[in-house]
Amino acid sequence: MNYSYCGKTGMKVPILSYGASSLGSVFHETREAESIDAVFTAVENGMNFIDVSPYYGHYKAETVLGKALKQIPRKAYLLSTKVGRYGKDGVNTWDYSARRATESVYESMERLHIEQIDLINVHDIEFADLNQVVNETLPALVELRDKGIVKHVGITDLQLENLQWVIDRVPEGTVETVLNFCHYCLNDDKLADYLDYFEAKEIGVINASPLSMGLLSLRGVPDWHPAPASLVKACQQAVQHCQSKEYPIEKLAIQYAISNPRIATTLFSSANPENVLKNIRYAEEPIDWQLVREVQEIIGDQKRVSWANS
Repeated sequence: MNYSYCGKTGMKVPILSYGASSLGSVFHETREAESIDAVFTAVENGMNFIDVSPYYGHYKAETVLGKALKQIPRKAYLLSTKVGRYGKDGVNTWDYSARRATESVYESMERLHIEQIDLINVHDIEFADLNQVVNETLPALVELRDKGIVKHVGITDLQLENLQWVIDRVPEGTVETVLNFCHYCLNDDKLADYLDYFEAKEIGVINASPLSMGLLSLRGVPDWHPAPASLVKACQQAVQHCQSKEYPIEKLAIQYAISNPRIATTLFSSANPENVLKNIRYAEEPIDWQLVREVQEIIGDQKRVSWANS
């Protein structure tokens, strides 16, 4: 596994990291014992950066991950979690107040059985009043950083414009990392347009969802996926093209997502130890750039005009 530094945080992270959302059964029902083994497999094979959130499975992902982390030496991993998005009894909730953000940090540490969080993020700021994020949520997290409760502070969102808007309105050094998803993958590379900006601010960039939430997979998209039918159809054609080459599109998608050295790490999620190992193997093999060009030609005009660019 290759590693890089995440902005100026000093965190040395693998180019492919472990997203723990699957542990919350957010995609399909999972087995706890297998989920814990998936965490062990990730860490044992060099994936020392783990990302989670209280929102995933409405606290289930953090709870299951915490059971795994109790059995792993603290120095063996870096832990990232979030504030702002929650849920209970199947109902999603949002609260970006300073008080709730502070409470959430301590609650997460209890579920995760840790005494310090390496990276705390404001989760999906598109659902928040951005002014509240600037004036309330982030100052609360910076206060926790000053106290040593958390080491680093970041923000996450699908909309890159929102990330820049917030960073432009807070003191330099407030935001140390950004997490953006579905914007550096085979069908959408809008994140590349913002790398100069993030680098100028010395902000570490975390990419997520290299399979574009199922668009770039043999399984296909879930019913709730917001992509337009034309994009879904184009990606299905790309999937079949890769199958004809005996080169799974999931493999190509992982390899493409981690190919840009300006992106510190890319997150993928699985509660299956075998899938974790398979993705690690994908990351270690050379990419077929000719096949990348063929796939992007199939996707064509849909590549930069999609649900994730709106």
